[in-house]
Amino acid sequence: MDIKNEVLIRVYIVLIGVALFGILLFAQTVRISVVQGEKWRTRGENLYVDSIAVEGERGNIISEDGSLLATSLPFFDIRFDPNSKAMSEKDWDDNIDSLAHCLATYVDNSHTVGGMKERLIEQKENGAQYFLIKRNATYVEKEMMSRFPLFNLGRYAGGFIVESKPKRERPFKQLGFRTIGYIRDGYKPVGLEGYFNDVLGGGRIGVPMFRAPDNNYIPIHDLNEIEPARGDDIVTTIDINLQDISHEALLRGLKYHNAKHGTAIVMEVKTGAIKAISNIGKADGGWFEIYNYGVGAATEPGSTFKLATIMALLEDGHVNLDDSLDIENGKHTFYEEEMLDSAPESFRTDTTTVRRAFEISSNVGMGKLVQQYYGDKKGGDEQFIKRLKDFRLHLPSNIEIKGEAAPYIKTPYSKEDKWSGITLPWMSIGYEVTITPLQLLTFYNAVANDGRMMKPYLVSEIRHFDEAIKKIKPTVIKKQIASPKTIAKAQELLFGVVERGTANKLKSSKYKFAGKTGTAQINYRKFNNQKKNIKYQASFAGYFPADDPVYSCIVVITEPSEHGIYGGEVAGPIFREIADRCIETRPELHKALNEYKKPVLAKHKLPDFDAGKREDVEEVLRYLDFEFENNSESDWTMIRAESDTLEMQNRFVSEDVVPNVVGMGLRDAMFILENGDLKVVVSGAGRVRKQSIIPGTPIEGQTIRLTLN
Repeated sequence: MDIKNEVLIRVYIVLIGVALFGILLFAQTVRISVVQGEKWRTRGENLYVDSIAVEGERGNIISEDGSLLATSLPFFDIRFDPNSKAMSEKDWDDNIDSLAHCLATYVDNSHTVGGMKERLIEQKENGAQYFLIKRNATYVEKEMMSRFPLFNLGRYAGGFIVESKPKRERPFKQLGFRTIGYIRDGYKPVGLEGYFNDVLGGGRIGVPMFRAPDNNYIPIHDLNEIEPARGDDIVTTIDINLQDISHEALLRGLKYHNAKHGTAIVMEVKTGAIKAISNIGKADGGWFEIYNYGVGAATEPGSTFKLATIMALLEDGHVNLDDSLDIENGKHTFYEEEMLDSAPESFRTDTTTVRRAFEISSNVGMGKLVQQYYGDKKGGDEQFIKRLKDFRLHLPSNIEIKGEAAPYIKTPYSKEDKWSGITLPWMSIGYEVTITPLQLLTFYNAVANDGRMMKPYLVSEIRHFDEAIKKIKPTVIKKQIASPKTIAKAQELLFGVVERGTANKLKSSKYKFAGKTGTAQINYRKFNNQKKNIKYQASFAGYFPADDPVYSCIVVITEPSEHGIYGGEVAGPIFREIADRCIETRPELHKALNEYKKPVLAKHKLPDFDAGKREDVEEVLRYLDFEFENNSESDWTMIRAESDTLEMQNRFVSEDVVPNVVGMGLRDAMFILENGDLKVVVSGAGRVRKQSIIPGTPIEGQTIRLTLN
């Protein structure tokens, strides 16, 4: 019984111990979850591992010649974890002095070495795990710091934390800034960066990171060892030289005319490729690319729209260019609304031709023609609008940039569009319609391209590293926007504007170009006769060279306030400067000399009485591709010009008498004379034109003087 009782006592003791342990465990659980629950929940929220997305390197935007328009450069945030669990106290003590010296000397000289050491010790004592050493360090700086004492032990033993944060850089700064665009948090994507964001953007990888009490995420692993997929590159059609030419010409023009803003676009005629697009506006006392006016701003174009008007009239067979037209000295009334010409007094007349009315940009001429053939005839309104739509002036260009403004063409008799009796005449001169500069240029480019309308585009290729994964070819929007006959007459009219019309002062003697001037009142109100505070938009659209167009170009200047307001004096000179520089810097725009038919040379332009060694003369004539007759049998010969051909005649040289060396080069003359024991004195340069001793005189060791010219 004693043994049994002893066993039971022991069992009871164990049970009581287990019960007490359970009670203590329960009490501790209640204390942690209830009494101290808020404390531990807060700490749990502040200290945990989460997966944070890390993006790969963004692709480059490249010009057509390979120049970088936008690229990502590596920058790094350098941080320090002085409380890393893998860092030994010995390493800390052995290296803290040297580390403080390096940081104070090469990274942050706002602290003394002693001050830097105190700061590092303070961070360690405060439990810091993510102490910022330097923000936006370059690659060279990052590599230098990685060799500092303690840091050289790495991510864990040395607490050296590197965060790669690539920054988007534009090597050419303001050139094409809005076209290249950007991606920014809180803003709509802009330009090519925004449109091709999915292509340029790199892949994403979830990286485990530890969130410290200060809500900073500390990477568990070295981020430099993590490489998400890199984004693809896009190759643009931008020619960086033409972009620079357009930018500088536009900027000079804006400053000279003290304008509000402007745009200049250069397009390749055959393909629709945008070679340059510059948008500059005045802001904060300077000039910047603050908005893409060429793509996003649809305005009333003014007289540049008259090309569409005259082409509609020609296409419907209503007019011939030499038809007579009364423009009433530039003043006509449509339904009590007076229309005026803005042409100079020297262009004012009463009766002229349709051709001349277009060349001098007569508002009255175009307005009367449209009213006569469309406004006063049943169904004419719909027919005129149909023609504008045939020219695709009602459709956007669908360029690879977000935010393109839609063109606006009124619907006949629409109350919403406020169609009225004077809508057609005013549409004919570029009012009551809106269109962007790029959309209008696409139309002019089609005329330059013999009627074939090309889609404007900015990107020609997508690359993954150096491998092309997609090529974007030119796209034909419409094979023929009008009949070849109409297109030919339109080209003739645009050439006439430069040769004889409102752009006459812009024409060049070095090459031919064609185009149309435009001037529009920005705050125009057709029932408001007040002339106060009127502001203007000046434009010029055209192409060059006129006989074989390579580039089309449009320039639009908004609110010029000095040195003129008209298209021919504000936008035209900028167009001309762009065209001049293109012609000068583009060898492909110049024909090779041997492309031209070889002219027949007149006798006075051919070499005559030139003499020399027969073999040498013959070789030179053959090299120059001159036609000649070789009638020379002696070692020396003389060239005679006969009509438009050359004849090689004998030039005899004797050892006994002074030879005739007139017409020879100095080398040949010296050879002959010195071999004949004559002393030679020379004056001048060129060929021998005179000798002091008459040919045929016996040689007696004389001195002969040669005059060269």
